[in-house]
Amino acid sequence: MSVLESLQAHESGRVRGPIGRTLDEMRRLEYHPAARTDTPGSHQHRLVYDCEHQTRLPGTLRRREAQPPCDDADVNRAYDGAGTTHEFYRTVFGRNSLDGHGRHVISSVHYGVQFDNARWDGAQMLYGDGDGVVFKSFTRFLDVIAHELTHGVIYNETRLGYEGQAGALNESLADVFGSLVKQWAHRQTAAQADWLMAKGIFRPPIQAKALRSLAAPGSAYNDKRLGLHDTQPAHMRDLVTDEIRDPVHTNSGIPNHAFYLFAKALGGHAWETPGRIWYDTMCTGLRENCGFATFALQTLFAAEKYGTTTVEALTRAWRLVGVLED
Repeated sequence: MSVLESLQAHESGRVRGPIGRTLDEMRRLEYHPAARTDTPGSHQHRLVYDCEHQTRLPGTLRRREAQPPCDDADVNRAYDGAGTTHEFYRTVFGRNSLDGHGRHVISSVHYGVQFDNARWDGAQMLYGDGDGVVFKSFTRFLDVIAHELTHGVIYNETRLGYEGQAGALNESLADVFGSLVKQWAHRQTAAQADWLMAKGIFRPPIQAKALRSLAAPGSAYNDKRLGLHDTQPAHMRDLVTDEIRDPVHTNSGIPNHAFYLFAKALGGHAWETPGRIWYDTMCTGLRENCGFATFALQTLFAAEKYGTTTVEALTRAWRLVGVLED
């Protein structure tokens, strides 16, 4: 089960209501892929709207590029998070926005009532405020913002589907670059980073560190009162095939952990050599049904120009998670 489905099954009424509404809304939401454009743009351009707790998008415009902060913290955090993510991709990879051609980044905050999620819907970002009991506002977490915006990059650079191992790779790529944006913003080395996605998103007294851990998949949350237990695997022997357990998000732990092991082995800043290898691999046009082993071989091909030591470290990482055989 996903975190939301687990909470709906076990939590009290004051949480079950918002969780149920969130799940219903997520099923209703459609994916709206924006048309790819070949028109180059030269400047970052952000637009942040306020849905005012409605579900009609985009809402009322509250802040646009170059305007000063407004009186809404969620608007400002969405604006800043989009800016940091844009600058990461521009500075590290020379990429001009999500599509590579300077596309505007549109965000809407205060989506719905106690909406427990953030989402890239193919055309824009939308953020819920959280329910105030289990989840905090989703604009508070830069890695969540970068994760969702990276889905826009993935859409423009790959044909990855959203089921099976390809779906797990889709989510893993978003996690990896979400984590890298956070590390880059704080100038952290691989050794200094916490490797947690959305650290602190759960409100006390819930026993949870984050939504996911790249360093130790399966350890992000464990709260028996809520029926919450992180079931992410770190090795292929524990690959989840049961659709009830949300395999797309769950199995992303395996390639996530491979990236972590690789980055730790190389040391230094993970967005440099490891991040470049993952980015270059993502930009090879991964097929709809790409599996873990195919992706791993593609990363090894991309790693060759960095020398034997890098290739050996990467090979070892993929072997340690069981994707490649010894």
